[in-house]
Formats: sequence, C-alpha cells, structure tokens
Amino acid sequence: MKPLAALSVASEIYPLVKTGGLADVAGALPGALAAEQVSLRTLCPGYRPVLAALKKAETVAKFNDLFGGPARLLAGRAGALELFALDAPHLYDRDGGPYAGPDGLDFADNAFRFAALAKVGAALGQGLVEGFAPKILHAHDWQAGLAAAYLHYSGKPRPGAVMTVHNLAFQGQFPAELFAALGLPPQAFSIEGVEYYGGIGFLKAGLQLSDRVTTVSPTYAQEIQQPHAGMGLDGLLRARASELSGILNGIDVDVWNPETDPLIAAPFSAKKLGARADNKKALQARLALAREPERLLVGVVSRLSWQKGLDLLLACLPVLEQCDAQLALLGSGDPALEAAFQEAAQTHPGRIGVHFGYEERLAHLIQAGADAILVPSRFEPCGLTQLCAMRYGAVPVVARVGGLADTIIDANEMALQANCATGLQFAPVAADALAGALRRCAALHAQKSLWKKLQTNGLKTDVSWANPARHYAQIYREIAPPDAKS
Repeated sequence: MKPLAALSVASEIYPLVKTGGLADVAGALPGALAAEQVSLRTLCPGYRPVLAALKKAETVAKFNDLFGGPARLLAGRAGALELFALDAPHLYDRDGGPYAGPDGLDFADNAFRFAALAKVGAALGQGLVEGFAPKILHAHDWQAGLAAAYLHYSGKPRPGAVMTVHNLAFQGQFPAELFAALGLPPQAFSIEGVEYYGGIGFLKAGLQLSDRVTTVSPTYAQEIQQPHAGMGLDGLLRARASELSGILNGIDVDVWNPETDPLIAAPFSAKKLGARADNKKALQARLALAREPERLLVGVVSRLSWQKGLDLLLACLPVLEQCDAQLALLGSGDPALEAAFQEAAQTHPGRIGVHFGYEERLAHLIQAGADAILVPSRFEPCGLTQLCAMRYGAVPVVARVGGLADTIIDANEMALQANCATGLQFAPVAADALAGALRRCAALHAQKSLWKKLQTNGLKTDVSWANPARHYAQIYREIAPPDAKS
C-alpha cells in the first residue's frame, strides 16, 4: 500500500512544547500512523524550544508580511518528528508559554498568532512546498481550527480535512472587528462559516468546515452533543453527528513502560509486581510521607482546577483520614486550591504530601508508587492519567464521564466475578459519590488478592496507540481525494 501523506497542524507537540494532552497526541500520532502506512508531518509554531530542537533545518518558504511581520517556514527533524516550524519571531519569540505570558494572561494577539499557523497549514495542504502534497490536513483544537476555513474558501483543490477536539471548553472566540484582518472573503463571516454568536469562532470554523470531526473518546463525543456539555456548540455537533467520531487516545508505551522506565526507583512488571514496593517506598520518602508499606497511598497528577474536580477531593480529605490513607499530589493551577492543599499537608504531616508545578520524574514515580490514582474530573474528554495508571499497576478511581467511563471497567460485583475489572468509577461527580468511591477503594485494597487482580488486569490492558491509529487511518482514507486512497 502506498503511504498516505498527511499534515498535522498543532499548537504544541511533545516533547518540545506541552501544556496538556494535545501535545501528547500530536507527538505520538506520527509514529503510530507509520504502522498504518500513513506518513504524517507536523506543522507547529516556531517557539524557542521548537527552533532549538530542529536539526538541519531548511527554509522552504518565506512570507514578507504574515500578520504583522516577516516569517519563514522551516523543515527539519526533531528527534523522531518530521516538522515544519513557522519561524515568525513577532508572533512566537516570547517569554511565557504557548498561549500566555509570564503573568498568566493570554497574549493579546492570539487570534493572529494562530490564524498564521492555520493559514500556513492550509497553504501547505495546497502545495506550498514542492515535493510535499498531503492528502489530509489534520487540525487540532481551536488553534488550528481556522485552517479548514482557509481551505474551504480558497476555491482551489484541497486535501481532506479532519478537525479533532481535545477539549471543547477552549474555543478560540474573538471579536468580529478582527475579521477583516484574517484574509478571508466576506462570505466567510456567516453562520455557515466562522461567525459564532456575533464574533469569530476558530473552533466553530473547524467543526463547521472540516470533512470529519473527531474527539478523544466515544462517551465525550456523545456528551458534547448535549446542552450540558456542548458549551454552545451542541447544536452544530448534533447536525454533524454522522461525521463525528470518538477515538480514544493512547499513550506512548515506550515512554510509559515500568520495565524500562529510568525515572522510577525500581523496574517491575505484571510478573514481578512485588518489585513495585520499592517505588512506593521512594515516593513516600520523596514527599515526606510516613514510610508505611501497607497503608493505602492515593496519588493525584493533575491540573488543580474546577474541571478536574480537585475541590471535591479537598472536601473528602476527612474521608481519606478515616480510611487511614495517604495522599501524594502533584499539580498546579487555581491558587486557592494550591493554598488549601498546602495547608492540608502542613496540618497532616506524613499523611499528605504535595508538590506544586510539574515534574516528569515525580509524575512517573507517583504512577509507579501509588496504590491508586484518583481522577475526579467533572468532564474529561479522554484523560491520559488513568491510562498511565493501568500501565503502572496503580488502580484508577475515576468519575464516570468522558474517556474515563470508556477506559476503566468498574470493580462491581459482576466485573469482579468475571475478573475483568480495572478500577473504580463513581457518579454523580459530587463529594458524596467520591467519598463512597474512596471508601470502596480502601475496602478493596484491604483484600490483597483482589487488589492484585485489579492491578494485573490494568497492566494487561492495551493502552497503546495501535487501535486509535487504525481508526484515524481509516478516516483519513475515507476522505482523501480519490487518487490518494490506494
């Protein structure tokens, strides 16, 4: 089979720039799709870390004025990634993160920063660079959503377009007065185009004008078609239901491999599960927890936010104490939540350990050393934390929403009898239900043989990119121009 050429357009990509799961997906898809005879190259902004990592970069296109300044398009490799990097210093050479400055405030010109990314992505999709003729343009989240509009209104032959929603909460909404500067024709500012509640909707444009829409779990695909989770876009998503697919994310099982992971204290496997105890010991030492190997240790690796349900965990700290459990928390976010968890750690030394910020080594150690991993999200498009937990023999305790519902088999009586349970689910997403799940978790942990079965079932679960890659490749071939489907 002839490899299908495709272009991914993403505002972040692991391991170069990451704020969330979007980066993990963008970084993993090229390698996963290679096994499906898809050759995927990625266009990303020329942030400082991206340019620093790009090896043997070649200038393949120049722009005299790209939304306020000159720019050039670089092609090269960064590790295993084949990249196009949009080197536009006036847009991307900044302190702070991909979307906001050091003060945490969004950059005022984000509309143009990501319109530039989308516009160049569309141009690449239509033959900007000699020798590269992608048959698919795969846009990720609102930052790439306008690519579908530039393709649609170009009036030229174009590749098939896929729009993936990683989190519908982030939509890229901007005031209507910016429209004229985007370089789209007047007819694009309509309900059938980029207009969204009187303004410009980058994500809305991608959902409206792409050939197919995907999101990152089947349950989330259903949830976002309903008013309670559709965030104003549920009507459009219902109208496009026949072109909407939910494809679960995977994780990089080479990076997340407890048998070879250099970031954990001791390697282990399903056959050598006893060696996992050394990681629990190391985690307890790392976060100044009492070194008690038999005590239930609950881990959290998360943004501290309302969406992630961490306020519910605060309300349930007395339940953890009643269950004689420890808590190991890694994350950052809402200052009020950080302060509350800091106070809890100071009030309960040896029982609650916290680290604010993000540290890759500690994230791996929590997965390898905690007995259970808690994910109490109010909504979760897919979630990767619970997949890593299963891969590392930590039992996930999750809210029954989105991808959490799709990936974890609850340890109810039927599933326990069938020996297929991989974790615990709770619903509704409320403190009382979470409290019940924590008590159930403690009761199961006390039954060592049963707990080991949950761990082993998780370790045996396929959380790789193999199945998702097959689904994406199938969609690509369904919408590719006819001469590209062989």
